[in-house]
Amino acid sequence: EHEWLLQSGSAVAQSCLSGWYTSDPHDYQNPVLPSRVLQYRKMINVIHFMSILYQEYSDVAINREIQRQQGKEPGTEEEGLRDEGSDGTPSPSNLSPSSSFRSSRGSAFALWQDIPDVRTSGQLDNFSNEERKLQEAKFELVTSEASYIRSLTIAVDHFMLSQELAECLGTQDKQWLFSKLPEVKDVSERFLQDLEHRLEEDILRFDVCDIVLDHCPALRRVYLPYVTNQAYQEQTYQRLLHENTRFPGILARLEEDPICQRLPLTSFLILPFQRITRLKMLVENILKRTTPGSRDEDTATKAFNELKKIIKECNSSVQSMKRMEELIHLNKKIHFEGKIFPLISQSRWLVKHGELLEVDTQMMSISGSKLKLPTKPVYLHLFNDCLLLSRRKDTWKFMVFVHAKIGELKVKDLSQKLQGISGFIFHLQLCEGQQLKHQILLKSHTESGKQRWITAMFPSDPREDIEQASENDDISQVQCIKSYQAQEHDELTLEKADILHAKTITSDGWVEGIRLSDGERGWFPKSYVEEITSRSARLRNLRENIRIKCVTQKLKGEN
Repeated sequence: EHEWLLQSGSAVAQSCLSGWYTSDPHDYQNPVLPSRVLQYRKMINVIHFMSILYQEYSDVAINREIQRQQGKEPGTEEEGLRDEGSDGTPSPSNLSPSSSFRSSRGSAFALWQDIPDVRTSGQLDNFSNEERKLQEAKFELVTSEASYIRSLTIAVDHFMLSQELAECLGTQDKQWLFSKLPEVKDVSERFLQDLEHRLEEDILRFDVCDIVLDHCPALRRVYLPYVTNQAYQEQTYQRLLHENTRFPGILARLEEDPICQRLPLTSFLILPFQRITRLKMLVENILKRTTPGSRDEDTATKAFNELKKIIKECNSSVQSMKRMEELIHLNKKIHFEGKIFPLISQSRWLVKHGELLEVDTQMMSISGSKLKLPTKPVYLHLFNDCLLLSRRKDTWKFMVFVHAKIGELKVKDLSQKLQGISGFIFHLQLCEGQQLKHQILLKSHTESGKQRWITAMFPSDPREDIEQASENDDISQVQCIKSYQAQEHDELTLEKADILHAKTITSDGWVEGIRLSDGERGWFPKSYVEEITSRSARLRNLRENIRIKCVTQKLKGEN
């Protein structure tokens, strides 16, 4: 136990060795000899109070998951297990504390197999490699929650409760900036407390998914309003920076405090968005390792489904609000030539917009051996149910000259057929019933620009490619190695470790992909992902994805 605690490198760990610790983390300086029953809570609180913040803890854990999914993790099917015993399982010598992964600051991240009582129980040899991985996945959920609460505590105690910051903020600004952060912290602390109790009961065979399931209603109650407030939070933050003369200076002093470890306020404010998604991924990792058909699989599936519902509801709430605000804004800018077109509708949203060049075939000329085609700009607003073509009246206004329903569009890619003409061209027809209403040649300067417009107008069902694939099919896969925030409507926001089926890769460095976990489809820069070159890793990723979909659908059928 002393050896394990020493690795944390924290002052609290040192005080634990001297017996200066109690179950209450705020009383750890009181000279009380720690009892056996408090051992595991003490262990978790060491992680809670050590120097690692959740931002770093999460980043290191996700990097390890990236290695696993690419087949680069030691002990995967491709590399085999090192130092195997005669029965084919890793020998105890390979389960030393050195196998813990470390942060950039050198602090150790604890593994379940390194816990003193686990190592000295004499039971570790009875666990198969997969059973060990399952317990590690469960333990990571607990330790990451402890690290998360440490960062939330800084967000609330250091920033939100700062007297100096409170004096320069109005009540409404403070509410928009911090929202329900204290409530998020309170719910998370109760969640961690239940996880700690479970560890105390049975450190060797503990489960966590039933606890996650029990806490989902409380998580939904605080996460939904916090995430929905995101737009107001971002707007308030930017406005305070530019309009409140005192705010930037006070914020800079607070961020310079060593407790923040050089991290800005914004990195603390976005933690709840990141955590609820990460929590789903952690439960998914547990589900992948549970025995098929077992009660544990059933519980993990239910917890996974409930977290998916919370995330979907959060996303829908944010999306719905943003879509309506966008339509109201566009309604002031878009005008129709003598026609009444009610743009604002609850069932309408913007899919893609931007400027292309209209090729004027009536004014074409030949210069030497080259064909010259004059162009003029045309602006496209593509909604989920219609397309508008317009000309700019000025910088902020558009005059629509033709529009059509989505189901009445026809397109043909002409880039390969118009030799000698620079750019990427496609032919678009707008119909009304069976009658041709308008046709136009459109030109983009990039291949991705042309492809993105065509796929936006004629989207295929993303489920077809993934759901029709069997466990033995090998589909191209890429993995996100750097988080990407979508900049346009047809782009896909990526989180590190996301695995995607790469549908299209353009010559100018864009990828159209389908995320395996949820079937979401969109474009993203190629530089943010890395190809998964290992065939065995690709097949395993697909196999895990198919299994999760099967157990999820089975549970829905039973309900």
